[in-house]
Amino acid sequence: MTHVKMSIVALALVFVTSCKTDKKEVEKSTETTNQAVSQSEPEASTIAITPLTDSPAYADATLILDTPETMVIPQAGDAPFSFGLENYVLKDQTDSPNAQKLANSGKGQHIHFILNNQPYSAHYDPNFKKDIPEGVHHLVAFLSRSYHESVKNDNSVVVRKLEVGANSEDKLGLDMDAPTLIYSRPKGEYTGADTNQVLLDFFVLNTTLSENGNKVIATINNTEFTITEWIPHVITGLPKGETTIALQLVDADGNVIPGPFNSVKRSIMLKD
Repeated sequence: MTHVKMSIVALALVFVTSCKTDKKEVEKSTETTNQAVSQSEPEASTIAITPLTDSPAYADATLILDTPETMVIPQAGDAPFSFGLENYVLKDQTDSPNAQKLANSGKGQHIHFILNNQPYSAHYDPNFKKDIPEGVHHLVAFLSRSYHESVKNDNSVVVRKLEVGANSEDKLGLDMDAPTLIYSRPKGEYTGADTNQVLLDFFVLNTTLSENGNKVIATINNTEFTITEWIPHVITGLPKGETTIALQLVDADGNVIPGPFNSVKRSIMLKD
């Protein structure tokens, strides 16, 4: 009888030991599988912005529009614009390595024409017509390199108030002398190598940016950057698909400066 009890106890011990061993093997196998899955997953890209360098300065380039600061246009529709240029050639390819790094226009250097801080239209000839609706509008036009970086000097930009139609009404509440942020790039759709480095560029009017003063807050897919110097940047690490860019012109305390254009959001698309 004693031998029978001892045999039963021995069998129980063997069974328990076997279960523990099997459990450890299962846990070890699961851990190995989880590690393999973790290692096989691609690392999430990190969005970053860095200053863009190596662009010709064009410090003496000038854009001219020989009209009053407030342009009165009798009726809505196609309005003619005739720009003059000095020390700058439209349709030339900008001589810079950035033309190979960034999305570059094969048509060359051009004018960015921006009405009410809406997406710009690019113009490669100085004379053209634009469909302008009735009302009061804010016009900004500036010189652009072939890869869409704006030329930033006191004479490279034209700013006008447009009063269009007999019953034009200022629905924007424009103050032409107030600090103003104008969005330029990025814009539209990017494919292939153009998705690797994307230009971030804007224009600021009637203000300067500094560490202790006004700044631009750029939020790219929920990643926030503070820009304290008015210079172009390159965005890297963007995922394929839709990207959202929000820009805000803020004061030293981080408050958005009043103005109809000082908080703007755009979306772009990146594809293989």
